[in-house]
Amino acid sequence: MTLVLSGFEDIHIILLELSIKEMPRKPSRCRQSSRHLPLAYSPFFRTVAQVASYCKANHQIHESTFHKKSSPNAAGKRSINHILEEKSEESESSDEDSSEMVAQADFAFFDPKPDDFHGVKVLLQMFLDNKLWDLSGFVDLILGQTTVGTVVKIEDDEDNGVFSFITALNLGRYKGYKCIMELKEFLLGVGLEKDVKDALRLLLGEEAQNVGLLVSQRVVNLPPQLLPPLYDALFDEISWATEDEPTEECRSSFCFKFFLLISRIYKHKNADQRNGRRGDIDEAIIYVKPEDEIFHKLSLWSFSFPLHTEHVATHELRNYRLMGLVMAIEADTVSTFRKELHSLIDEP
Repeated sequence: MTLVLSGFEDIHIILLELSIKEMPRKPSRCRQSSRHLPLAYSPFFRTVAQVASYCKANHQIHESTFHKKSSPNAAGKRSINHILEEKSEESESSDEDSSEMVAQADFAFFDPKPDDFHGVKVLLQMFLDNKLWDLSGFVDLILGQTTVGTVVKIEDDEDNGVFSFITALNLGRYKGYKCIMELKEFLLGVGLEKDVKDALRLLLGEEAQNVGLLVSQRVVNLPPQLLPPLYDALFDEISWATEDEPTEECRSSFCFKFFLLISRIYKHKNADQRNGRRGDIDEAIIYVKPEDEIFHKLSLWSFSFPLHTEHVATHELRNYRLMGLVMAIEADTVSTFRKELHSLIDEP
């Protein structure tokens, strides 16, 4: 199974069979699904994915079930197991035979720990485009916050590879760290209009204590069925931390009013000059991460900016440019986001 970092142009699709066991205190049973589910959710991107894929594949979800487990184990593993079952199949048609090669993996959610340093750092290589910054220090902050944050790995994997992680860091709590200062400098230096820069400066400065930097990175072909429980885990942990952290200072640091997200999109070169016809809007932006479309819709404000990272443009993306996307989300909209994400991934 070839794995590609999120945000890169090489798109790989695999045949998935999932059995998802739910973490404690998470939402109850999710119904089974057996529908085709693309990596991203616009019709245009489905075409892009099919053409850009290195191998012929059919992306099918055969089974998706949730089962509660009683409690985390002593190793800090929080008990969601995701069984990715792959097999070879041969199907005959009038024209040709086709085979589907799939790998087998058992995904599990873990608390962040120092051993995850390299895997998390790899997933964050292009987080701030090609900027040279204190990435190692940023990874240390992520791994040091063990009560809020999740790392997705393959259970009993000797390589201990990180396939995804998610966390939320309080920008006020960590304002004195070099990596956070450099992140703020980067965001304020991407050439914004005055009103947007003023709104951003407010969240990075005066309101920083109320802002959570939501960081979610993963390999491109991580099963989409992991997204709802992954985000549920994050937002539940934030809620628990406001009650369970040992000091008032720590508890208050998770009372977020806003979330700030940095992501990537493909934006049509003429998107800003379009007349707003429905067909144009649908293809103006291609979301690399399906959940970003929901965040974008719910955002208080957002802006995109050009990236300098080199990327291989496919023929289908010849009229698109890889852009950075920054979004500010009010914490009050999280419940709506969670419902819409479940609907997007779980609907029959």
